[in-house]
Amino acid sequence: MTTRPPRSHGLRNIAATAAPRTLMDESGAKSDPVWRAKVLTLFPEMFPGPLGHSLTGKALEKRLWTLETLDIRSFAHDKHRSVDDTPAGGGPGMVLRPEIVARAVDASLAGVDAARWPVICLSARGRPLTQARAAQLATGAGVSLLCGRFEGIDQRVIEARGIEEVNVGDAVYTGGEIPAMALLDSVVRLLPGVLGKIESTEDESFSAGLLEHPHYTRPAIWEGRAIPEVLLSGNHAKVDAWRQARSEATTRERRPDLWRAFRQRNLDPAEEPEQSDANQEPQTRP
Repeated sequence: MTTRPPRSHGLRNIAATAAPRTLMDESGAKSDPVWRAKVLTLFPEMFPGPLGHSLTGKALEKRLWTLETLDIRSFAHDKHRSVDDTPAGGGPGMVLRPEIVARAVDASLAGVDAARWPVICLSARGRPLTQARAAQLATGAGVSLLCGRFEGIDQRVIEARGIEEVNVGDAVYTGGEIPAMALLDSVVRLLPGVLGKIESTEDESFSAGLLEHPHYTRPAIWEGRAIPEVLLSGNHAKVDAWRQARSEATTRERRPDLWRAFRQRNLDPAEEPEQSDANQEPQTRP
């Protein structure tokens, strides 16, 4: 059975193409500066989904980024197009077969520099997605996202293709599609031209290692609750100091792991370092 071509989402070249477009010309120069996302999934019809709306949707229409879906099932060659099998050693559920996933991954890497193009599998057992990793991805040419289903994906293909495993929150999803959308949203909003002001991203949660300060707007009093007076004072220095203090207090209360890391990075040499918990999670690769 022939492989169905990938689906392309974007302002130009909306028709599905039989092969990915070449990013390099004969001189080795990049022929298309657009950031590209390729999603490997059993449910390509789920995309672009929420990514087709609001800022990410407008950026997609303007071709600030492109989205291409590859149906994993189309890389199965038997007449039933089966993609999974029972887990070795027994147990519930089914596991995606390595040779089928490998074909899909290899197809997503056609026409790109595989050494500089990350392949990420959305997995509950992966390293947590961080703002730093999202920013790193935004500076590259693009990414291939592998969306698992069932019990998981055969570990051999993950190792053989050097696939990075990433999780989006300490929770288990029915598949990797929704986490993939979350990852893409976090990256696309950092691309040049997507947000109105680059300053919008500089004071956000995680950007400086802290959770963001709370926000307020009119009316000045709502249900008996007033906007903090300092925010109405017009004194920018005091406003900045209040926001910094609230960011630190919120981080200390809600994310002690982030607070410890922030303190270590900003420790006064005269101060004693804080003791880390014995069960502290190891640092993750950005």
